Amino acid sequence: MSTQIPPQIQNQLAQLQQVQQQAQSLAMQKAQMESLQKESERALEELEKLPDDAVIYRTVGELQIKANKEETVSKMQEKVETLTLRLQSISRQEERISKRFTQLQEQIEQAMGNQAE
Repeated sequence: MSTQIPPQIQNQLAQLQQVQQQAQSLAMQKAQMESLQKESERALEELEKLPDDAVIYRTVGELQIKANKEETVSKMQEKVETLTLRLQSISRQEERISKRFTQLQEQIEQAMGNQAE
């Protein structure tokens, strides 16, 4: 029995490693988006508690500008919606990566099993 791994299996192992790295990257992105979403939702909740004539400042780049409540609430709602869509997209990508990982794993196991025979 040869201890050499055939090129096809080596290629599949490299693909498996790449898919695993993509999964880790997506997990990090997802964690960041979830954190931003929670932070934005909390800010929106607090903003909605304020009276309509409250003085509000928004950060724009390195500046803080005075803004009205209605406009600021609208912008925060848009931000929360955008983050929600991004999270849904990342979740779909994670599902595809997970399926690909499982598929590659099965192919490698099958190829290794065939090689052992």
